[in-house]
Amino acid sequence: MNFNNPSVYFVLVLILALRCATAKAEAFFVFGDSLVDIGNNNFLVTTARADMPPYGIDYPTHSATGRFSNGLNIADLISEKLGWEPLMPCLHPNLTGKKLLVGANFASAGVGILDDTGFQFVNMIRIYDQLNYFQQYQKNVKALIGEGPTEKLINESLVLITLGGNDFVNNYYLMPLTLRSLQFELRPYVAFLIVEYKKILQRLYELGARRILVTGTGPIGCTPAELALHSKTGECAEELQFAASLFNSQLVLMIDQLNKKIGYDVFVAVNTNAMHMEYFINPQAFGFKESKTACCGQGPYNGFGLCTVFSNICDNRDDYVFWDPFHPSERANRLIVEQIFNGSRTHMYPKNLNTIMALDSRV
Repeated sequence: MNFNNPSVYFVLVLILALRCATAKAEAFFVFGDSLVDIGNNNFLVTTARADMPPYGIDYPTHSATGRFSNGLNIADLISEKLGWEPLMPCLHPNLTGKKLLVGANFASAGVGILDDTGFQFVNMIRIYDQLNYFQQYQKNVKALIGEGPTEKLINESLVLITLGGNDFVNNYYLMPLTLRSLQFELRPYVAFLIVEYKKILQRLYELGARRILVTGTGPIGCTPAELALHSKTGECAEELQFAASLFNSQLVLMIDQLNKKIGYDVFVAVNTNAMHMEYFINPQAFGFKESKTACCGQGPYNGFGLCTVFSNICDNRDDYVFWDPFHPSERANRLIVEQIFNGSRTHMYPKNLNTIMALDSRV
């Protein structure tokens, strides 16, 4: 077939447009930090990178991809469970043509709700820059399939956004005294974060997203990194856990307010803190052997620095809740994703993803 023939090109574009207009969209968009970054930071000059072994040791290619995991992360596993094509990083040069119709991952390790979060990493795609890339993505898709089909693609897509943890561990609590901790007591700081997060979620809605999973912070006071700094007997850092509980509870209230204002449930709160604490408190019940020490790292609880070829590394990653000082193992991520699909209102508010997909199929 002669793809240089304008009439042939027109027919191909028309077929793509009709397909998007008549079939249920299966696009997936991901925003946020290192918990869901699949390699955007590989294209940046930054210290927040996971492009060297042993990261990716259990990834299908057994190579480091930029994911802060031994294998797949939450975003990958949601795509896998839905039977959708894997996403590509938004900065990847091969994200063109029909590959755009699958969606894209805009996440960047180190980012937070606030622009000053993660400044020590030098460079990353801050959250409003991620949204700007999403806007440019939509322009590229409109050029490919037209305005109407693009709007439908975005409206029917699934969106995941993961922010908040870095605003505590890589901002407010980064050092004993930080600009934000001097500016705010903890409760006003959390309230400020929620106000700023609300603006981000409203912007996502303005850009056409209508099914948005919003994760809270995980158990930031129980990560191996924080245990190494604060714990003598394996107890979690109390103030960090209190900060997480404040943030997560106020996030649910904010999401409830947004949904009521819109008139239906666009936003879904994912209580990753509750999910992860179940594994932390009773790891054996979920098939883990270790919930406090990272599989890969150095120092107490393997909690210092990132995972490198010089780090201690466990033999069986599936035995560990944490892969490195901050990030869950692939197996822990799989359990989190199972809860995203099937969890109760304690874990997924107001409804889980299976319920959302079932309701969508009836429309």
